Amino acid sequence: MRKILIRYIFLFIGFSFLISVKAQYVAPSGKIFTRQDTLRGSVTPERLWWDLTYYHLDIAVNPSDSTIVGSNTVTYRVINPGKVMQIDLQEPLDLLRAEQNGKTLKFKREGSVFWIQMADTQEPGRIYSVKLSYGGRPRISTRPPWMGGITWKKDSNNLPFVASSCQGDGASIWWPCKDHMYDEPDSMMISVNVPAGLMDVSNGRLRSVVKQRNKTTTFNWFVANPINNYGVNINIADYVHFSEVFNGEKGRLDCDYYVLRENLEKARKHFEQAPMMLAAFEYWFGPYPFYEDGYKLVEVPYLGMEHQSSITYGNKYQNGYLGVDQSGSGWGNKFDFIIIHESGHEWFANSITYEDIADMWIHESFINYSENLYVEYHYGKEAGTDYARGTRRSIRNDRPITGFYNVNVSGSGDMYPKGGNMLHTLRQIVDDDEKWRSILRGLNKEFYHQVVKGSQIENYMSEKTGLNLKPFFDQYLRDVRIPVFEYYIKDKKLNFRWNNCVPGFNMPLRIHISGAARKIVPSARFDSIDLETDDVTIVVDPDYYVASLNMTGK
Repeated sequence: MRKILIRYIFLFIGFSFLISVKAQYVAPSGKIFTRQDTLRGSVTPERLWWDLTYYHLDIAVNPSDSTIVGSNTVTYRVINPGKVMQIDLQEPLDLLRAEQNGKTLKFKREGSVFWIQMADTQEPGRIYSVKLSYGGRPRISTRPPWMGGITWKKDSNNLPFVASSCQGDGASIWWPCKDHMYDEPDSMMISVNVPAGLMDVSNGRLRSVVKQRNKTTTFNWFVANPINNYGVNINIADYVHFSEVFNGEKGRLDCDYYVLRENLEKARKHFEQAPMMLAAFEYWFGPYPFYEDGYKLVEVPYLGMEHQSSITYGNKYQNGYLGVDQSGSGWGNKFDFIIIHESGHEWFANSITYEDIADMWIHESFINYSENLYVEYHYGKEAGTDYARGTRRSIRNDRPITGFYNVNVSGSGDMYPKGGNMLHTLRQIVDDDEKWRSILRGLNKEFYHQVVKGSQIENYMSEKTGLNLKPFFDQYLRDVRIPVFEYYIKDKKLNFRWNNCVPGFNMPLRIHISGAARKIVPSARFDSIDLETDDVTIVVDPDYYVASLNMTGK
C-alpha cells in the first residue's frame, strides 16, 4: 500500500502529466534525461490511480539456460477511475499475457513500460487483481550489486549459484511490477521453482516446499510486511541452513543463515557478528523492524545487498570490506563491513524507504553513520569517533549528495562518508547523547514502514533538535563546498565568520581556545568574542566536518 500522505497526490498529478509527454529533460548539470527516465522515475497518472496491496511472484528459474518464466499477480485498490495501467518490465524480458476477471487485456510496449488497457470499469475503493505472465533471459549483472540483473555462477562443486540484485536499475529488470519506490505492497508471496537438489531463499518466512512431478522443487516464501521493489530477491544454491534466536526488544527474533555447504563451519563462527549487530542497532535505532518476517543472512556470489529480511552476504568471511578497513582507523577491521552495513539497512532503507532515489542519502548516510555507532556500542565512544573521522578520506566533494528528482538518478557517492560525517557533525551540535539517541529512535518510530521524502527527515530532525537545520542540510546535501571557519585575533578579540557556505549558514561550532572548549555561533558576517590575551591557540573541534583558516596565517 502506498505509504505517502494523500496530500502529495495532487501535486504529483500535474507534474507527472507534464513530464510524461516530454521527450527529454535537461538537468542544470547539462545531463539530458529521456522520456524513459521520466517514465521510470516519476509518479505518472498511469501509476497514480491504483494502490498496491499484494504481489504473488510465481516463477521458475532455470540455471541451465539462464531463463525465468512465470507470473506476477498484482492486487491493488482503485483510488480514482483509470483505464490504462503502467507496468514496468525491462528488456530482454517480455510480457506475454495480462489477464483480469478471466479476460485477456490488451497492452503495448514502450521501452521498459507496458501500457495495459483495462477491460472492466475500475471502481474507486474496490480491490482488483491483474495476472502478468512473462519470461525470457533477464539481464545478466556484469558488476553486481552495482549493475543490476541476475548473477549466474557455479559453486566449487559446479552446482548453480544464482542471485538477483537490482537497486537503482529497478526490480523490473527481472520481474514485472510497479517499479517506483513510492508504493509498496502490504505483503507478498514469492514462489520460486528450481531444479531438484537446489534451494531458493527469498524474503520473509518459508511457508512450504513442494516437490513437483518434473523433479523440480517450489519454495513458497511469505512476506508479512510492506516491502520495497528492490528489496525482493531470489538466491538459489545448494544451501545448508542453521539458525538461532535473538532475544530483542520485541521478544524472540528468529535468525536464519543460509550458506554454501563448504562454508558451514566458517559461517557458524563468523556470523556471531549478527546478534552483535542486532544488539547495537536496537540500542541506537529501536526494535528490528521485521520481527514477523525474521532476519536472514544468505550467502551469494557477489559482495552483498540489503534485501529486506534476506540480507545477502559475499564478503568471504573476513572483517573489513574485502579485508580492508575503509576508515584507516583500525576499527574497521573489528567487524565484517557487509554484515553490519547491509543489515543496518533494515532500519534505514527497508523500514524507512526513500520515495525517490534522489534522496538515497536517507539510506546510505544513516547507515554509513551506523558503522561508527556499531563501533561505539561495542568498543567505546572514542573508537566510534576515530572510525567516523577516518571515513572522511573517501569524501570527494564532486557533486551534491542529493540527485535529480523524478528521473531515477541518485546523487554523489559522498552520500556514504560525507553523509555519515554530516550526521556525526549534527550530533556535536545537539551535544546531548541521550537526546541524539532519542532522535534516531524517534525517526524509526515516526516513519516505521513508511516511504518518505528527504524533506520529511530533515523537518523531523529540525523539530526534535529545536534548530532550523535547513541551511545545514542545504550545505551538506545540496552543495559541494566544505564550510570554512575563518578567524583572526586582534586586540584581545577573536574575530570569526563562516565562509564558503550557503546563504544563511550559521551552524554552531565548538572550538578550543588554548585547550578550553567554547561554543560559538558564527554566521557569514564577522563576529567577535573577548579574549584575555592575544597569545592563544584556536583549534576547531575535529568532530565537526569543516575546514578552518587563520586569516593572518599565524
